[in-house]
Amino acid sequence: MTTEVKIEFDAKNMPFRRLGPSGLRVPLFSLGGWLTLGGSVKGDPVKDIIKTAFDNGINMFDTAEGYAAGKSEEEIGRVIKELGLRRTDLVITTKLFWGIHPGPNSMGLSRKHIIEGTKESLQRLGLDYVDVIFAHRPDQTTPIEETVRAFNFVIDQGWAFYWATSEWSAREIEEAHHVADKLGLIGPIAEQVKHHMLHRERCESEYNPIYSTYGTGTTVFSALAGGFLTGKYNNGIPADSRLAVEKEKQFKDQAASLSTPEGQAMLAKIKALAEFAETELDCKVSHLALAWVAKNPNTSTVILGASRPEQIVDNLKALDVIPKLTPEVLEKMESILGNKPAPLPTFGRPALDKFGRQY
Repeated sequence: MTTEVKIEFDAKNMPFRRLGPSGLRVPLFSLGGWLTLGGSVKGDPVKDIIKTAFDNGINMFDTAEGYAAGKSEEEIGRVIKELGLRRTDLVITTKLFWGIHPGPNSMGLSRKHIIEGTKESLQRLGLDYVDVIFAHRPDQTTPIEETVRAFNFVIDQGWAFYWATSEWSAREIEEAHHVADKLGLIGPIAEQVKHHMLHRERCESEYNPIYSTYGTGTTVFSALAGGFLTGKYNNGIPADSRLAVEKEKQFKDQAASLSTPEGQAMLAKIKALAEFAETELDCKVSHLALAWVAKNPNTSTVILGASRPEQIVDNLKALDVIPKLTPEVLEKMESILGNKPAPLPTFGRPALDKFGRQY
């Protein structure tokens, strides 16, 4: 990809973290294409969103072959070229699993689909390589050794620098590392996972051995719980909201769940969090929710979604909230949430010194 550089990258006040155990540095907040870029948002508005993100220190853009049947990759690639962004300034990630064509070998994590899918993704993006390629879901019908070998082949060809997983269990990630170690290959460096104040068990309990053993980092999606943690559903479903507009079954089910006792209990928590955010921290509940996920040391980056440029600018106000999340503030939040994952049982053995290593 040859592009005349028209815009120089300025990180502004964006913090950067290592992506898992690798040397790759990623912005604490990144931009994702799920549902919006190439889907509900097309053309010049995509350019406006990506330029706003880039101008505010976001240089990581996440997409997938399955987002809008490949249109998300096409739109992101087009905008990178039109804006004249330097490739080495960018961290581009995409994901493979669902494919965009019908056929028994056009999805999954077989060697065939990983190699062919990678080449097709690069063609849609108009790039020679991506920085990280994710296995978008685990494939129970393909031997893990085949998958690990295939992703390493992709890396050896220079089509990606690293590979990672998305929505894999700790056991599956562990197995991938065991295979990679046995064969002298590269294991996954990160896990793209749903993590927010109302969904915590996997990231804060199940993955703990993965963090400590392999240094895995998370690229978090849905940190705002699909919009619930913005507070916009506290008093009903707005006509222009995702739950009202999107036709997918998951959103219809979420909308219906609001009238259940569980849904009402969730909304009560969100209302209490919104009041806490406004009175104690002088911010919106959305800023608090994003800052809370970013505060976690295992979070490498929090993926933002946006259908308008101003949403990015507003969400980045979370950067000012992170320093306010003291142990005392976090403890007050736990009293509202009441869902902190239980620690593993010690069966009566006394706790280790809290200032020493815990594993």
